[in-house]
Parts: sequence; C-alpha cells; structure tokens
Amino acid sequence: MKYFKLFILGALALLAVESCKTEFDLLMESNDSPAMYSMAFDLFNQGKYYKSAQMFEALSMLTAGTARDDTVQYYWGLSNYRYKDYYTAQSNFDKFLENYPLSSFAEDARFLRLDCMYRSTYRYELDQKPTRAAMVAIGDFIKAYPDSPHLDGCLNMMKDLSERLDRKAFEAGRLYYNMEDYLAAKVALRNVLKEDAENVYREDILYYTAMSSYKYAFLSVPEKQKERYLEFVDDYLNFIGEYSESSYRKEMDNLYHRAQKALGKEVDVEEE
Repeated sequence: MKYFKLFILGALALLAVESCKTEFDLLMESNDSPAMYSMAFDLFNQGKYYKSAQMFEALSMLTAGTARDDTVQYYWGLSNYRYKDYYTAQSNFDKFLENYPLSSFAEDARFLRLDCMYRSTYRYELDQKPTRAAMVAIGDFIKAYPDSPHLDGCLNMMKDLSERLDRKAFEAGRLYYNMEDYLAAKVALRNVLKEDAENVYREDILYYTAMSSYKYAFLSVPEKQKERYLEFVDDYLNFIGEYSESSYRKEMDNLYHRAQKALGKEVDVEEE
C-alpha cells in the first residue's frame, strides 16, 4: 500500500508538470512542423524574438531540404538580430548565405550580416581587425548591389569605420607629442599622411606636426636650432597653405614670428 501511494503521488506530480507546460513548450517537443511554423511567425510578429529564435531553430531541423528551409533559416537569423544577439545572428546569416546565395532574402541577409559585423567592431583605441574586415565586406556588398535600398546604410557604416581608423592613426602619432618626444611625433604624424593623405584629421595632424617641429627646434642645442626652425617654417607654410582660416592660425602665426626672430629675420606678423 505504501509503494502504491508513492506511485500515485509521483504520477500526479508528473501530470501536474505536464499540465503546466505551455503550448510553446509542447510544440518545441513535437514534430508538428506546420504548427511550429505558424507559432514561430506569431511570436516574431509579437516582438517575442528570443522565443521565435528558439522556435525557428527547432523548426530548422524539420525543414532542412524543404521549400521552407530558406525562410526558416532567414527568420532564425532575423529573430536573433532583432533580439540584439548580433554574434549569433551573424553566424545564422553566414550559414544562410552559404546554403542559399540566390534566395530572395539574400540581399537583406547580406546587409544584416554586415550590420552585425559593424556592431561587433571596437572603439578606435582597441584592435581594428574587425573594423577592416567589416569595411571589406561592406565594399563587396556595394559592388554586388549598387542600387540596393541599403546603400545609404552601407555608406554611413563605411564612413564611421573609416573615421575610426583615421583617428587611431592620428592618436598614435599624437601620443608621442603628449609624451614630449617631438622628433618621434613628427615622424609618426608625417607617416600618417603618407599612408592616407585624405585622413579626416588632416588639419590636426598638420598642426601637431608643426607644433612638434617648433618644440623640437626650441629644445635643441644652439648649433642645431637654425636648421630645425627652418623645418618648422616649412611645416608652418604647409599648414596655412591648406588651412588659412584654421582656429589654430593665431597660435601658428605667433610661433612663426618667434622662429623668424630666432633666425634673425624681420617679419610683418605681429606677435599677440
């Protein structure tokens, strides 16, 4: 009798657990592909992206090789994307594009994959390998879909990533300036423009190059100062030749005046 009572209690407990299962839980354990498909889209349309991703993932094992498989795989990735799980979403879209490169969803999948890559890049101080990889992928997308409605989004991403690389290069050069290693700063900053003359921080780079030249000359031993002040003059002329209305102009003019005095020359520029 004792064991019978325990059996009854166990059965009742199991029944209670089963009765507490939701329709979602029951479908996840089933092989009812049409019902799972319907619920997956209901969840997606309700904005329940975590659950829709789970349902599409379970469904993908049942729809493999069927006409619905590309739709299921695409919405699996889109659900993770909407849920802001960009790492998993990128993996989903990678698999989708490998399996269905000619699908009607392919263009959107490629763009969303790019967006996942973009969101996974790091701020300029950190490793920029993901940034460069994203830029290559964006360039490939633009070539493949030059009339895409996603073109503006791609161009905005490319602009932001390019500016990030520009800033990293500029800040690496300016670091030497902040450390008061003015010779290293000049070399590093000039190399930035040699590698990328269109760097968006060009004005700042030319300014810090000239400042480095001036400070390097000012701190030099007397017998080295003349040639080094002349080098600053070249940097000054380069700067004002491009940025005559710069907010740095007044400071640059004053330093030019001081350099000319150090060189024993009279100038018309008045020191403020």
